[in-house]
Amino acid sequence: MNININDIKNGMTIIMDGNLCQIIEFQHVKPGKGPAFVRIKLKNLRTGSIVEDTYNTNLKIEKAHIDRVGMTYLYSAGDNYVFMNNETYEQVEIPAKTLEDQIKYLKENLDIQIEYYNGEIIGITLPEKIEYEVVETTEAVKGNTTNNAMKDATIETGYTVKVPLFIAQGEKIVISTKDGKYSGRA
Repeated sequence: MNININDIKNGMTIIMDGNLCQIIEFQHVKPGKGPAFVRIKLKNLRTGSIVEDTYNTNLKIEKAHIDRVGMTYLYSAGDNYVFMNNETYEQVEIPAKTLEDQIKYLKENLDIQIEYYNGEIIGITLPEKIEYEVVETTEAVKGNTTNNAMKDATIETGYTVKVPLFIAQGEKIVISTKDGKYSGRA
């Protein structure tokens, strides 16, 4: 399906110059002289490379149709991560290089969406916020009560996040998958 470049949105998946790309951000620019243009930052979903370029506003681009399938994360097997389809119980393995930074959020039985383009797995969509158990953290130092004082805490996936001083080992916390930051107690 072709759309006008003025109708794009952040996160949209498009075909640009024969490559499957996701729009990270874009900006419409109308200079004082000359025609308007669109500056787009694109991520190539196959190679992971990020490119920024400018395009004419009368350009038509092809929108890629992405299928999303609900799956549950099961376990890691070497450099692959195994997911199970919630309806067919079919298992799918995804290589670590496809998941990139999302690996730090994966825990057993986490429900996610796997994104397919023409049968090819291009990535996953995590829930916006996920609950984790703190497996290791330091005790708060008495007298360290500056505003917004934070300390390191390691969650069950091995990822280290900054948390407020009052969070103790064994507590459940919520982390945002958008920025990887502490969001609150569970």
